[in-house]
Amino acid sequence: MLAVSDVEASSRFYCKLLDLSSAHGGAEYDQLVHDGELVMQLHDSEPDEHHDSLVDATAVRGNGVLVWFEVADFDSAVARASELEAEIVREPTTNPNAKQQEMWLRDLDGYQVVIAGPSEYRPR
Repeated sequence: MLAVSDVEASSRFYCKLLDLSSAHGGAEYDQLVHDGELVMQLHDSEPDEHHDSLVDATAVRGNGVLVWFEVADFDSAVARASELEAEIVREPTTNPNAKQQEMWLRDLDGYQVVIAGPSEYRPR
């Protein structure tokens, strides 16, 4: 689960980027799914009846975190990132160690997101 400043905007961003669907919706919380399987959850940063604030307001959001997604169609994900005008951290390239294509970008809250293509290390 990522704590975000605008759940609805982040939901639209990740749904577009990763070809996901919103399964919950709302300004405070959302569940994003692919083919009925939960992929990620988004929650606002504000305290509520279930928890205190989910983020330290003095810390940089996403510091030390890579939100990593492996996608079946890497080229389509790259095209969608371009359509979103996402901030690109690392242009698409092949990681020689993982032997898979990767692109690094930032989401709306500054989390560093890695989109990776299929890896030969994990059979399908």
